[in-house]
This record gives sequence, structure tokens and C-alpha cells, in this order.
Amino acid sequence: MIARGSACARPDLLRAIGDDAAVCSADGRDCLLATVDVLNESVHFTLAGTSPYLLGRKSLAVNLSDIAAMGGRPLYFLVGLSLPKHVSIDFVRELYRGMRSQAQRFNVALAGGDTVAASGGLSISVTLIGRAEKRRVVYRGGARPGDLIYVSGTLGDSALGLALVQQGSPVASRKKLIRRHLDPEPRVALGHALARARLATAMIDISDGLAADLGHILEQSRAGAEVYLEKLPLSRAYRQECVRLSNDFYAPAVCGGEDYELLFTAAPKRRSAVEACARKMGIAVTCIGTIKGNTECLRIIGGQGKEYTLQKKGFCHF
Repeated sequence: MIARGSACARPDLLRAIGDDAAVCSADGRDCLLATVDVLNESVHFTLAGTSPYLLGRKSLAVNLSDIAAMGGRPLYFLVGLSLPKHVSIDFVRELYRGMRSQAQRFNVALAGGDTVAASGGLSISVTLIGRAEKRRVVYRGGARPGDLIYVSGTLGDSALGLALVQQGSPVASRKKLIRRHLDPEPRVALGHALARARLATAMIDISDGLAADLGHILEQSRAGAEVYLEKLPLSRAYRQECVRLSNDFYAPAVCGGEDYELLFTAAPKRRSAVEACARKMGIAVTCIGTIKGNTECLRIIGGQGKEYTLQKKGFCHF
């Protein structure tokens, strides 16, 4: 609805709504990337379920992941805080300490923001500006029939980590699954490398879940896909804990969300180059399926060729 009513009137706005970031023309060959994410208390986090330091790190990480998905490099960020009375000054200090630690890792500067009183819960809005070459920005709409579908890292760990937190596991736990949920790792170097080498034909980060986010690529690319459950990359911790935490072994990986891994497509002839690029970055990538010609139809194939039925597609904001 919002996208339909938003006309792209300015010639320097190259891409508006529909990708992980807006794309604005800059000087010469480059463009600016702009993305914003909002984290709301009781919706995206609870104060009992995280620490202010980790919350600060995650609030910037989710934006860094958007810039990674466009193949860009992050530059500056702005923070909007809506603070209720129950949030202390010490909490705010720790929140910003977490943001600074993440910013230093990726050479990103805090450029400004706004702080206001709130009558409800805590709300954190981060806007991140990045940069990329115009010809090397990767959009969601570039997948073509025959392209291979890849995902970085492992899937479903964050969803299981959230389940552990909701069961009362301590925030300070060293369990990998909890850490994956509270302190995700944005794949900025990999996204930039894939774009620079023109290996990815389409790309998105996994925030709402594999099925939902692949659905965004299929919608923008007007294509279909087949994904194979047996090829999904699952961590040892996932395999150990999933039986206890989920009544569907594959559901957290397919629908869980907040993994912030990169989901991308590439031409079959570039398979060796994709794998070499990932090795150079020190990040595992796994081919999990193929883009098909049937418009926007996603088939997930399980054991013995049977189609896997989604109980839900992924996280829905409304």
C-alpha cells in the first residue's frame, strides 16, 4: 500500500521501496544506500531477555545486514530513541556502548539522531547510510531460471535461541543458539565481495525467515524456486536442541527468521567462483536449490521427493 502511493519523482532516487535499502545517486560511479530498522520492546525484544549492551549491538547489526544484502559498505548511522521512564541512564550508556562496539568493527560513524520521552515501551530506530558502485548494487529482482540458490552460514539457530530465552535461559549463557539470536553477525564483507565480483544475481538478508525472504526474491524476480530440506545448512547445536524445542525439525530453519545470513542467487557457471569467494572471506555458503521459471511458486522438497508443507511462511509484522 505504501509502496504504491510513493512516486519516485526525483531522478537521483534510483530505487525506493522494495529492496533492503533505498539507492540514491551520488557523485561519479557511486551511489548511496539508506536503510532504517525499528526495534520495539515487547515486539522485537524484552528487557528481561537481553542485556542493553547486546541490544545495542543487535540494533546496528540488523541495519548492517541490509547494507550487506545490497553489496555495499556501511558509512554512517543515526539513532532515534523513544525512552520510557523505566529505562535508566545506565541502561542507555550500555546500549550505546554496544552500538559503538559494533560500529568500530565495521568502521561506521554515529552521525546524529534524536531522543524523546515515550509513554509506552522502549523503541530504537537506527538509520544507516552506506555506499556502493551503481553497477554493482545487488537487488532482489535479478534471479533468473537456472540460477543456483545459496545461503551463508547456518539456518534456524536464532529461532531456537529465542525459544531458549523465552524458556528462561540466562542472557549470559554461552550457548551458541542464544548468542546467534541476541548478537547476530552481519555478513558485510561477503556481501560486498559477491557484489564486487558480480557473482550474485539477486540477494537479500534473512530477517523474516528463509521461506519468506526467498519469497521476496521470487516476487521481485517473477520466478519460482525449488529448495531441498536435506541441503539446508544446520549447525550441530541446532541438531542437538531442535528435537526438544520444536515439534517440526525443519520449521526453525525454514520459517524462524532473524538469522541475518545472506540468501543469494548465482548463475551455475559461476559456482566455483562463488565457493572460492566464500572461502576467501572465511564464511561457508551452501547451495540449497534452484530458481525455476514458474512465477513466484516456491516448492520445498523433503525426503523421498515429498513436498514439505509450511505451517507458516515466516515472521509477519502485522
